[in-house]
Amino acid sequence: MSLRPFPPLAHLAAATALCLCTMLVGCSKNAAPADHPAAAPDRVATPKILRVGNGTEPQDLDPHVVSGVPEHKIITALLEGLVTYGPTGGIAPGMAERWETSDDGLTYTFHLRGNAKWSNGEPLTSQDFVSSFKRILTPSLGAEYAYKLFHLVNAEEFNTGKLTDFSKVGAQAVDAHTLRLTLKHRTPFLLESLQHYAWFPVHLPTLKKFGEPNRKGSAWTRPGNYVGNGPFTLVEWSPNQKITVARSRTYWDQAHVALDGIEFYAIDSAETEERLFRTGRLDYCNTLPLAKTELYRRERPETYRQTPYYGVYYYRLNVTRKPLDDRRVRRALSLAIDRESIIENILRAGGQSPARHFTPPSPKFTASAQLTGDLAEAKRLLAEAGYPEGKNLPPVEILFNTADSHRIIAEAVQQMWKTRLGVNATIINQEWKVYLDSQRTGNYQVARAGWIGDYEDPHTFLDLWVSGGGNNQTGWGSADYDRLLRGALETKTEPERMAVYQELEKILQEEVPVIPIYFYSRVYAISPKVLNWTTSPMDNRGWKWVDLAP
Repeated sequence: MSLRPFPPLAHLAAATALCLCTMLVGCSKNAAPADHPAAAPDRVATPKILRVGNGTEPQDLDPHVVSGVPEHKIITALLEGLVTYGPTGGIAPGMAERWETSDDGLTYTFHLRGNAKWSNGEPLTSQDFVSSFKRILTPSLGAEYAYKLFHLVNAEEFNTGKLTDFSKVGAQAVDAHTLRLTLKHRTPFLLESLQHYAWFPVHLPTLKKFGEPNRKGSAWTRPGNYVGNGPFTLVEWSPNQKITVARSRTYWDQAHVALDGIEFYAIDSAETEERLFRTGRLDYCNTLPLAKTELYRRERPETYRQTPYYGVYYYRLNVTRKPLDDRRVRRALSLAIDRESIIENILRAGGQSPARHFTPPSPKFTASAQLTGDLAEAKRLLAEAGYPEGKNLPPVEILFNTADSHRIIAEAVQQMWKTRLGVNATIINQEWKVYLDSQRTGNYQVARAGWIGDYEDPHTFLDLWVSGGGNNQTGWGSADYDRLLRGALETKTEPERMAVYQELEKILQEEVPVIPIYFYSRVYAISPKVLNWTTSPMDNRGWKWVDLAP
């Protein structure tokens, strides 16, 4: 789908500054209501507005029903969990000012701040977290990320309906400012995991005001309705154009919030985004067009950035639909993809590397199981499955979300499958929300996908493929895989845990529910006037630390 029209861009910067400046003094008809203050009054004179290209239109701003990177960037400005990001990254106290861990690593006790508040001025309590955890785990919500909380005692049982008494789940409000989490196994990455929005609190009275809180699609996420607890508040949402947030008056650490506001622009086209950046209408270009990467590296080095990114670009396969129900066909399709050619001729050496296993390599873990075999092996497998030289194999559909790079890669894979195996493929483009729904409902054969780690540990990649998992969406499952995954966190040492992950990667190589294509590298452009823009393997940061030079 083509990008919907933007407002007249010649007037965009001036109009935005004027509008937000008016909101900051509380006199605009578009200003947030009194219980949703937009920003502190000391920023009226020279408002600092960061303009960010954010990819596609977000699915929603409800942290318990979304699963994408574009949503994550905005939600982390509006909401904050028990822990957050420090000024240089890492883990920093958020709503919890401190915490203790039991000797066996199974109990975490968090002490919430006395000045923690919602954006409507109400105090934030430990019960807000407990109620929010109950919500994301409630079966009727159908949260794809519910499994992220399965480390809690009885959380999985509650989510699957085997247990109806939530008081038996390992999340208790000891008092108004003390929260105790009880785990069913050692979880060395728990604190990093808590930075993810699946663990964020929501203001349940607001959700109830706008409908059934355990259903998706509520109006509570709209401007004027949204009650958050983060460093910014929601003041504008123009669908398919931009989302504007402004500095919160009630945030516990408002003194350290450097920006007065952030504008997140929904731009599917990398060419459009780059043009807006080049002409000074964006401060951050999320995705450089493939054809412009080398140009920026050579001629605009002050704006060009290339950083490590803990993620994998892959094709998800619907194994419930023929001919992909045959793993020989799946493996043949994987072997026929020339990953080096895609990187060299399409991605233009942006730091990506060929993916012959699923989990990106890291100092902690590199998979030993690798995709092995050549084109002759692919042809043999296809013939063995009953499709010699691709004969009688029905066309395979490749689904991708709107982006030129996804289309170009899909066309390249389409050509490789045709010329190398005789397999015909058609390509289908869908807008982000429709594309997500197609995968969720299984209405696809092959779907372009990407996964960025929720924390820096192989578990965040390998727990995707548990049978029936919310983000699995392939129809594939394996009892052996599920058993090994459960046992990984019951091991006593880190080497033992990593050895289990090696076994899981081996199963993925044998079964091929997904086809890894390349490991990501972040390539983007950013204005030199943007300060304190920290980088991390997941490309996450605390928005309150980001600043703009005068």
